[in-house]
Amino acid sequence: MSNQVLTLKYRPQTFDELLVQEHVSDTLSKAIENQRFANAYLFAGPRGVGKTTTARILAKSLNCLSYNAPTTTPCNKCSACLEIAASRSMDVLEIDGASNRGIDQIRELRENIKYAPSSLRYKVYIIDEVHMLTEPAFNALLKTLEEPPAHARFVFATTEAHKVPTTILSRCQRFDFRRATSSEIADRLRWIAGKEKIKASDDALVAVARRAEGAIRDGESILEQLATYRPEGIEVKDVEELLGIVPAELFVDYVDLLIKGDIAGLLRFADRLFERGFDLVEFHSGLVSHLRNILLVQAGGPVDRLGLLPAERKKLKEQASAVARAALMQSLEAVLKAEESAKRSRLQRVVFEYLSLDLAARLSGAGAPAAPEPRASHSPRSRPKPKKTEDSGLEDIRDVFGDIEEN
Repeated sequence: MSNQVLTLKYRPQTFDELLVQEHVSDTLSKAIENQRFANAYLFAGPRGVGKTTTARILAKSLNCLSYNAPTTTPCNKCSACLEIAASRSMDVLEIDGASNRGIDQIRELRENIKYAPSSLRYKVYIIDEVHMLTEPAFNALLKTLEEPPAHARFVFATTEAHKVPTTILSRCQRFDFRRATSSEIADRLRWIAGKEKIKASDDALVAVARRAEGAIRDGESILEQLATYRPEGIEVKDVEELLGIVPAELFVDYVDLLIKGDIAGLLRFADRLFERGFDLVEFHSGLVSHLRNILLVQAGGPVDRLGLLPAERKKLKEQASAVARAALMQSLEAVLKAEESAKRSRLQRVVFEYLSLDLAARLSGAGAPAAPEPRASHSPRSRPKPKKTEDSGLEDIRDVFGDIEEN
């Protein structure tokens, strides 16, 4: 492999290369083609999904010297493109909002923005984690956004758009970046592994894709770390060992025990879990994902985009057919609460064992509390409400998970 890290070596350099965010690249490309530019853009979304990369591509598109006007296809060969890509351009300034958050830094920006670009068409200010600016800094920035110089453009990137004042938001063209699905990340990792001659099993790449949690950059970083750790070939056990991941089959085994109501088996499972030194909070998080996947199967959700192996998909269908949807949703809620308890408690094993007994009662149907019968009313107008059917919980699931395709 080259000495350049994978996240930099394979960083998208044009809109066509931008991954997953087609809705962003298409809109920006059309704006450039029609020469309709906003004074300020807000790129919002989780970390590792391409916000800063897109900001640099936009800066290159506005300033590429191989063309007489802004272009959707920067050459990546001229001095402007090379300097912007390397963060060395005097006219494209990248500012960390977390460490340059005060009013003095924004006043300096306001003073410098008055001057024309030294060699490019536009001065572009990219402010990362813009939500970290102080209130006085935002107020000072607002004055510049209200009457910006014709040669200046702003790109604000943030992981917490709700913390950006509405006065700033109202003056920005906003783009929301989505997480990549596990399948999309796995496809990307397979492509890079082929390019770099990295030996890795498909199951291992799927495990890495899941661990990346929607961030392509994180997946690429993990792959490089594993390639150094196991140059002879990466297997699932290597991913689990290096990253401390609880093996997927443990969640399957655990839920099988819950469905059977096997109390003795669940206590032995707890022994196994703690003897092997797995992090309990990590286990709770994985269990939440597993229960969620079962719900998606029951609801007819897009399980193909979860990056599941055929055997995992088959097992999910078996477990989905064995439990009641209402009990599954109650169990998911119980696990989420137990996860918070486990983070604070010094008696994590007790928390886990109590949770196991509670879930077994819910999912096996043994010992689950019966709903009280409604009292009959003497009023002739009163009628008992019809019981909620199993299928009527489908809308509840969609309400809980929202856009289930994004994760």
